[in-house]
Amino acid sequence: MSEEKKSDSPGSAKPSKAERTRQRILETALRLFRERGYDGTTMRLIAAEAEVSLGNAYYYFKSKEHLIQAYYGRSHADHLVACIEVLNEKKDLKARLRGVLRAKIETSQPYHRFAGQLFKTAADPASPLSPFSPESMPVRKEATELMELIVSGSDARVSKEFEEELPRLLWTYLMGIILYWIHDSSEGCRRTYLLIDRTVDIVVRCIQLSTLAPIRPLFRGALKLLAELREVPEPSEEEAGAEADG
Repeated sequence: MSEEKKSDSPGSAKPSKAERTRQRILETALRLFRERGYDGTTMRLIAAEAEVSLGNAYYYFKSKEHLIQAYYGRSHADHLVACIEVLNEKKDLKARLRGVLRAKIETSQPYHRFAGQLFKTAADPASPLSPFSPESMPVRKEATELMELIVSGSDARVSKEFEEELPRLLWTYLMGIILYWIHDSSEGCRRTYLLIDRTVDIVVRCIQLSTLAPIRPLFRGALKLLAELREVPEPSEEEAGAEADG
């Protein structure tokens, strides 16, 4: 029988019994994912290792996919904590962006093997585990807001036309870095850190160029294209089937 969720007394910082159970299941799942991989871990095994019934495990997490969404949330929360120092102390855009990207890799490193196995599923555009899926929207939104904070808290000048789109572009850049990290077999993922250090300089230079009058038409064209792509509707099932047959 599922545990009933109860709140602690007002003003108490102690987590409820239900929250402690939920966290134990999640921590157990993440450990097993690291040790056995995503495919090698079942909900039954997670329940047994967490010392709860299978029904109780499903009460808190309806599937392994829901556990992965919880992992995304945990990973983002860990990343935010790791970013506090650089965001509080640095105003230079390059230093802020570099620090946040490196912090993402550092906090993700314990899950490197697991991330590679997860990518096989997450790479499917139709998968709820895709970082672009509707299910991943909450974490994607928070991560994009972090990118916005990198820029807004810096002393960099950014074109007004570019300001709204920039956080989404930086989030996409972060996804590219993570994809490279997943495939990075160098010791300590040194190549990923090198990629960050070298490309941050290029990205920041491009942002700075957006304020120059001769370059603005190029950026306006790129921003217009991005807006048009977002406005293109997804094909219906009938249309998708017709395109495949054609």
